[in-house]
Amino acid sequence: MSIKARIAGVGMIPFVKPGTSEPWDVMAEQATRLALRDAGIEYSDVQQAYAGFVYADSTAGQGALYRVGMTGIPIVNVNNNCSTGSTALYLARQMIETGAADCVLALGFEQMVPGALGMVFHDRKRALDFHLTKMDEIQTWEEGAPMAAQQFGGAGLDYQQRYGIADEVFGLISVKARHHAANNPLALFRDPVTIEEVMGSKHLYGPITRLQACPPTCGAAAAVLVSPRFAAQRGLDASVEIVGQAMATDFASTFEDDTRSMMSVVGYDMTKDAARQVYEQAGFGPDDIQAVELHDCFSANELITYESLGLCAEGGAERYIRDGQNSYGGQHVTNPSGGLLSKGHPLGATGLAQCYELTHQLRGTAERRQVEGIRHALQHNLGLGGAVVVTMYGRA
Repeated sequence: MSIKARIAGVGMIPFVKPGTSEPWDVMAEQATRLALRDAGIEYSDVQQAYAGFVYADSTAGQGALYRVGMTGIPIVNVNNNCSTGSTALYLARQMIETGAADCVLALGFEQMVPGALGMVFHDRKRALDFHLTKMDEIQTWEEGAPMAAQQFGGAGLDYQQRYGIADEVFGLISVKARHHAANNPLALFRDPVTIEEVMGSKHLYGPITRLQACPPTCGAAAAVLVSPRFAAQRGLDASVEIVGQAMATDFASTFEDDTRSMMSVVGYDMTKDAARQVYEQAGFGPDDIQAVELHDCFSANELITYESLGLCAEGGAERYIRDGQNSYGGQHVTNPSGGLLSKGHPLGATGLAQCYELTHQLRGTAERRQVEGIRHALQHNLGLGGAVVVTMYGRA
């Protein structure tokens, strides 16, 4: 990483409920134009683009970006489940750091349907077959419970069996998420909730209730990455850089016969490995991070991710939460945006929405969400199937 990729511009539109959004290509165009405007460049300056989405046809990236311009540049379509947006960012960053391009666009968008995530294709083998088969070995399939809730709720049960924490500890994460989201005009759910309301909402699986699950939403977000040379030549305010970044996938050990860990099935091991790589690249660890945007698709995943990222010791998540170390005034402000639990989770857009938040935090332009004294910020975006991208940001 001799050349550090800089974030020159970010754009994001408000995430909304399915059925109330603009079409996917319109949302993608809006986010792209916002990012270009923020960067202070034209689309004709962009040399490559990576367009991330899950629920759209092939070359939807072209369909979206042709609305912005037709300049003949390479447009690569990216699909990596829920980590799609950060995968687009990962590819764009590589192009900058290898010197293959000086200005690259990363875009993520999604137009979703109401209801819990499930299988789309029923005439072929499941893409998540390794994970679902292993889940069936570890825990009984519960008819009527959403598939993703059984996976992440199962991870919550796994954690409880190891450390004996109460269901309420998971619920406190949702209370914190809404508290943060109250200051985010782009969040879907901004009204506060009490722990009683969280725990009293519909039970889904294990320790998870409805208010501990992210809602399906529609939206788009984008980022313009540039080289330091390009930024200097154009006089751009590219004051945020990617200090380190790693992508990891599952290890064979997760699916071995004697493995009985739902935490591993939902990505604990690959997250831990990606974080290790990023800390080595950056030359510092979690004690030097002030803000974290992490993949809180369910409260249980936020809790176990505290530990896989090294934000607290293994088995220490309950104390970390109850002491308020995950919020303003604590050791790390986790999901200052409100996270997926409050913003929603348009699959292809999520990773770039996290980038949007942390870029504004490091610029000092996050307004009422601003984390004081921020120097470094960490991003974690997880996709089952599986892939995880962990990114460290700092001030250039």
